[in-house]
Amino acid sequence: MDLLFAIDIDKEEIIVSESPKGTNRIDFVERIKRQENDMLFHAVLTLTSISKSPDFDVKIFKAMDKVCQMLYIKHKGN
Repeated sequence: MDLLFAIDIDKEEIIVSESPKGTNRIDFVERIKRQENDMLFHAVLTLTSISKSPDFDVKIFKAMDKVCQMLYIKHKGN
């Protein structure tokens, strides 16, 4: 499974989804309020900014995605 992250700015929430490898299907996992994990919120916000950059760099995007994945896994462990 690959985790996917998005931001709902209006509600200040992280939207977490997953996509089984080799498919185009995306399954909703959960929403996390900014107050529950501010660091993850800002990491996903940065990931979103990187993806919108006119100078998009896939290596930087993948590195930031790894940070988001690690923060999410740590969040689930708490």
